[in-house]
Amino acid sequence: MGLLTWIVLGLIAGAIASFFAGGGFGLIEMIVLGVIGAIVGGFIAQALGFGDVTGLNFTSVVIATIGAIIVLFAARAVRGRRHAL
Repeated sequence: MGLLTWIVLGLIAGAIASFFAGGGFGLIEMIVLGVIGAIVGGFIAQALGFGDVTGLNFTSVVIATIGAIIVLFAARAVRGRRHAL
């Protein structure tokens, strides 16, 4: 996939994940969240035999969104612990 495809996929997945998880992110944060989510989701999906992130298609968006939700909850858990110290 090209850089532009990763950015568009990241924006779509990050926006969907942000919507489901309560929002609070800007455009750049959503793109980064989505791209990292695509990497994490692709790794998990491939390990479980469900496929991979292959481009800008429905399956890739679903996998990237699930990965972005996982990354979002993990980031919020870490951020919450740091504030508690």
